[in-house]
Amino acid sequence: MKANKDHLSRFWFIISNAAPPVGFFLYFRYREACPNKAKSALISAITGVPIAILGGYIMNTFILN
Repeated sequence: MKANKDHLSRFWFIISNAAPPVGFFLYFRYREACPNKAKSALISAITGVPIAILGGYIMNTFILN
């Protein structure tokens, strides 16, 4: 059985969502060799930015004050 190397692991998907700079780094690292892996990392990083902004707003407005 041939391993599919053009697939982003669940671990890296979660890390790139929680820390978008990691996702952007993975995108630029794999964009030519593994385009599907790079696309998954980029989408995860892009969706992580608004989640982080919303989470920061909620933390500062309701929890810390």
